Amino acid sequence: MESVIIAAGSNLGDRHSMLKNAGTFLETISEAPVQKSSIWESEPVGPSKYTFLNAAAKITTDAEPLELLFALKEFEQKMGRKKDSPRWSPRILDLDIIAFGRLVIHGESLIIPHPEYSRRRFVLMPMLEITQNWYDPDTQKSLQESLKNAPDMRIDKTNLSW
Repeated sequence: MESVIIAAGSNLGDRHSMLKNAGTFLETISEAPVQKSSIWESEPVGPSKYTFLNAAAKITTDAEPLELLFALKEFEQKMGRKKDSPRWSPRILDLDIIAFGRLVIHGESLIIPHPEYSRRRFVLMPMLEITQNWYDPDTQKSLQESLKNAPDMRIDKTNLSW
């Protein structure tokens, strides 16, 4: 069994509903109770014009990393995400594996830890709520150190729950 951090985000349609659906899905695939962060609202990265709702969850799984990735992508599509959406485009739901136990993977279809997480306050701040002592198994940096060095952006904690 491995502890896995998953980032969730939505900036199209009923964003809150999408995160609630994602939370329910994660509960069905986790072998232990899911730890969920607060929901945060952030400005988009890249050319997208719509603000995101973001959160992070910690699940426990005995799935292999690629098996979990496939399940997450399949769920995104079930919720309405287009399979080959351009990078930085608006998305109805985005589920990313940020960390998978202490694994470091540099594969063609999967990189763990996620290559962008340390520059994304909308990933770091929710992650910090559910796993304060985590550090990157590749760089050895703590979440606090990554957050201190991450580019500034507008991000606000909401009163929403998922």
